[in-house]
Amino acid sequence: MEVNNVFSAGGVVMLPLLGFSVLAIALTIERAAFWFRVNRRQRRLVRDVLSLYRRDPIDAIKSLKANADLPIARVFLTALELEQPTPEEFRLALESEAQAEIPILKRFSVAFETIIGLSPMLGLLGTVLGLINSFASLRVGDIGASQSAGVTGGISEALVSTAAGLVVAMFTLMVSNIFRGFYLRQIALIQEYGGQLELLYRRRYEKQTQTKGEPEYAST
Repeated sequence: MEVNNVFSAGGVVMLPLLGFSVLAIALTIERAAFWFRVNRRQRRLVRDVLSLYRRDPIDAIKSLKANADLPIARVFLTALELEQPTPEEFRLALESEAQAEIPILKRFSVAFETIIGLSPMLGLLGTVLGLINSFASLRVGDIGASQSAGVTGGISEALVSTAAGLVVAMFTLMVSNIFRGFYLRQIALIQEYGGQLELLYRRRYEKQTQTKGEPEYAST
């Protein structure tokens, strides 16, 4: 079946399904580019920052500022740029900024869920409308081979919209689950590396408190 015939057979619901498919592809490209950038640079950045922080916190802050487009860099910067924080304040800053990054990490998740939910329903609606039209053309008493063949053909064409809706929903569900996996992994990494940075800061804080009586803070 040619593309034009597919759209004509699916009926009016094929237009919103086409819009959903284009939107799903566009959002997939945007999210794929985002997660590719994050996953490609993040681990190396964190290793460098933790290593720099052990030697000179100022260099670590400079490295984070140069990579402020990464979520974990913004989380670390929020805590390291505090003025004379206690270890508890440092931890709270990490946690609050990590929560603030969640909407960025889950961006477009509502759009994906909407497409997943509505696409099969639109496909089913198109099939129902097609069946109504097919049976409406069948008059009582006209049950000959030609009439029944026309109805059968109409039914098979009406099912096109259901198939199209399922295809759009399945594709969107697949990529949505992939991005959800990236999101969960990112949250786990922020907690892991944030805990390491918090431990380094606590050790530095306690050491400076013992040696000088008052802490010398990383951001000064």
